[in-house]
Parts: sequence; C-alpha cells; structure tokens
Amino acid sequence: MTGRILAIDVGARRVGLAISDASRTLARPLETITVSSQADAVQRVARRIGQLDSEDDAIAAIVVGMPSRLDGTPSEQTAQVRAFIALLQARVRTPIVTEDERLTSREAESRLAVKEKDWRKRKEQLDAVAASVFLQDYLDRTSAGPKPERM
Repeated sequence: MTGRILAIDVGARRVGLAISDASRTLARPLETITVSSQADAVQRVARRIGQLDSEDDAIAAIVVGMPSRLDGTPSEQTAQVRAFIALLQARVRTPIVTEDERLTSREAESRLAVKEKDWRKRKEQLDAVAASVFLQDYLDRTSAGPKPERM
C-alpha cells in the first residue's frame, strides 16, 4: 500500500492533525484546527483530507486517537470520538482505524516544554504534536521489518 497516513486527535475545541512521510517511517505534526462543534470539526477535517488527497502522495489511511482511562475503560470523550469517526467515515472513502491515545498529550506537552517556554504557544501546538505521538506509535507497531533502536 502506498500513500501517507493522517492522524487525528479529536477534541471539543481543537483537532490536531499529524501526517506520516510517504515511506510511513516518520510522523510529524501538521496543524491544529480550532472548531466550534463536532459538525464543524468533521466538515473542516474532511475538507483538509480532500486537499491532502489531491497532493502527489495521497492519504492511504486515517488513524484517529481513541481516548480511554488509564485502565483502558472508555472515558467521557470515547463516545464523542466514535461519533466523530462515524460522521467522518460517511464523508471520506479513506479507511479509518483507531489508536490508543492514553498519555500522548502529556508526552506532547513534555516535548514542547523543552523548546517552547510560553505555555500559550505550546497550547496552540499541543493537539498536533499529540497526534504525531500516537501516529508514530502506530507506524512503529504496524511497519514491516526491524526498526533501528531509539537512543
């Protein structure tokens, strides 16, 4: 299968997007979209998917972060994300899978804090960086062949 993978971190006010390279080795934050409602989020994300699909390396799959409590049970946001996925799947033909997103926001915050001291600027980037964290986990888990060890 060829093409990039798009990751979506769904929130009530912001949706973070991250994307893989065409080789599906590396994930990077793409953008954070400020939304007013779930319908607005679905519409704007579907539009962005259409734009990305028109590029040379189209989107082959979408990975949506699935929230849950630390013990793995559904959280308050789980049903909202499932509803988002159902609405998005009705608008795009790209396959959608889910990935555990537990603690990705905390990891993203830690990464951002190293480079950016202003919490307001970190907050603007947080959702896209969190999406890149769980996308990288997905890429590492699903790629064929051995990965180099991380130092």
